[in-house]
Amino acid sequence: MSLRVKVNGANSFEIAKDCVQKVKFRTDIPLDSNARTKDVGSTLEITGKILVSTDGDPFDSTRQLALWSVVPAEEAAAYRQVEVEIINAGITERKYSFPRAFVIDYKEDFSNSDGIGQFTIVIKQKKDKLDTIAIEGGYISA
Repeated sequence: MSLRVKVNGANSFEIAKDCVQKVKFRTDIPLDSNARTKDVGSTLEITGKILVSTDGDPFDSTRQLALWSVVPAEEAAAYRQVEVEIINAGITERKYSFPRAFVIDYKEDFSNSDGIGQFTIVIKQKKDKLDTIAIEGGYISA
């Protein structure tokens, strides 16, 4: 299985395929709701390894995630287009597109015992743009 994550906008980048380990998609509604509500949100949580280049390439895609997480809300660069593809045996099982995503949480964990770092980024789609989220899948991957 391959997990492909692309972030477009200011300083577009793709997270290296070797880095991404897990993707969770959630539709969020208040837990105390007794019926469908208009207070809905959509969240993507992406977890993976922090791997720095060993071939001299100074670009580090996970570092770009960290930099995006600290962009002030007042700046347009805080919102980016995010595409996540889950590909298995040449078939795109899911493709999530969040056209106006922003970071709500970002963590990096390092440990002497593991020898590599771990990252977790949680992004949300801007609430007034929920209708622009695209969820596709079930087709041959390009």
